[in-house]
Amino acid sequence: MSEQAIIIQTIVNGIMQGGVYALIAIGLTMIYGVMKVTNFAHGDMLMLGMYSSFWFFALLNISPYLSIFFTFIIMFAVGAVIQRFLIGKVLGAEPMNQLMVTIGISTFLYSTAQFLWGANVRTIHLTYGLASFRIGEIRFTYTRLIAFAASIILVLALFTFLKYSRLGKAMRAASQNRNAAALMGINVQQIYILAFGLGTALAGVAGVLITPFQAINPMAGSQFAIIAFVVVVLGTMGNFLGALFGGLIIGVAEAIGGYIFGSQAKTLVSLSIFILVLLFKPAGLFGGKEK
Repeated sequence: MSEQAIIIQTIVNGIMQGGVYALIAIGLTMIYGVMKVTNFAHGDMLMLGMYSSFWFFALLNISPYLSIFFTFIIMFAVGAVIQRFLIGKVLGAEPMNQLMVTIGISTFLYSTAQFLWGANVRTIHLTYGLASFRIGEIRFTYTRLIAFAASIILVLALFTFLKYSRLGKAMRAASQNRNAAALMGINVQQIYILAFGLGTALAGVAGVLITPFQAINPMAGSQFAIIAFVVVVLGTMGNFLGALFGGLIIGVAEAIGGYIFGSQAKTLVSLSIFILVLLFKPAGLFGGKEK
């Protein structure tokens, strides 16, 4: 493969990974945008989605891509319960109290997963897991391409829902001014449950999409949680489209950084971008929350 083809392949791989990052980050930024809560348990929601996919496959022989529908429902219910009985109790509290609650939820989910399933790494082996096709010299792996395509479709579907549906407009109204939204007859508490449920379900679905090529263990969500926060800070907290483009930017930056400095440097590249954005553009590249 020529040097030019290697660079193009690296960028393509980064874009495909960035699509998944965007899906993870959009769930996080939607929760913050609507409720003003920074969810430090978001990575553990992704981890639960990964285990959901694994057990559907191991026990019922259901393909990860078919289990997306079941996992979405399960994770939405998990998110709705957490918001109703935990997050909802601290919405009016100090940000530090909210932070400690989400950290507590993260610790509980991680500890429970480790207790139930152990720390051993699990994997899903699909017959087409390593299958690929080529366009010229550029190679596309089916599982990664499916993950990217599904992520982008879900992101665009959610954007359309928030932008044009009546319920989506109610969520946007609640995010901009909860008191005014309540005066207009919007049930803000139900909107919060919906927002947290959707954000959790998106993280779970992202977990399902990466299981064909990602090892599963209780710590699996931690690295993606860090990346998700980098993406939402880069794209501006609460900005939907910013999270999409931020995910793609981080995906490409990681791929190029890994190519130049080695695969172990990918996380360093993400954290370096995170620090630079905080130093020189603390409001994010898009400068404010999307209206």
